[in-house]
Amino acid sequence: MNKRILVYGFGPYGPFSDNITARILKTLPRQSGLTKRVFPVRFHRRQFINALMRAKPDIVLGLGQSSRRRIEIESRGVNHRRANRSAKRRAIFAAEAKQLATTFKIKAGRWARTSRNAGDYVCNYSIYVLLREIKQRKLTVRLAFVHIPHDYDRRKARKFIRQVLRQCEAVDSGGGSRGRKLFAGRSRRWNVER
Repeated sequence: MNKRILVYGFGPYGPFSDNITARILKTLPRQSGLTKRVFPVRFHRRQFINALMRAKPDIVLGLGQSSRRRIEIESRGVNHRRANRSAKRRAIFAAEAKQLATTFKIKAGRWARTSRNAGDYVCNYSIYVLLREIKQRKLTVRLAFVHIPHDYDRRKARKFIRQVLRQCEAVDSGGGSRGRKLFAGRSRRWNVER
């Protein structure tokens, strides 16, 4: 693997004693350049930013569990969150863009469809926080996010994610060699802590 890829998922939450994304991550083989993270399901932006800064990836691939019927590829993160359906929506960041588009387009074919609604919970939160950080630091990092139904066939889900990782490896990072130099040279952008 030549590209640096950060792939993340989540642990259990609410009524779920496990999370399909954590199970998928465990089955991915260790490879040079591939960083795997399983985050607790909580609104804590530092966990996402710290993982980004440590991994220094070319591409970030987020995985989230859903109650949907099929795999969906999120096209954006929206600047709102809420802990549960009865709670009022509130902004993740005040006076910021209402939405940020994902920057890595997955070719899904028959496997999945595109979604414009990542929800109000931690999946959407992680997308927005990471896209905002990438934008603010002017990084040449692409991001995609995939929602996988909690009851989806795990073997098929693993196969799909492995295909997505092959796409990540094959794509030009958009910054050409510039993106590579950013990581190899340990640019000041990566070393700044907020």
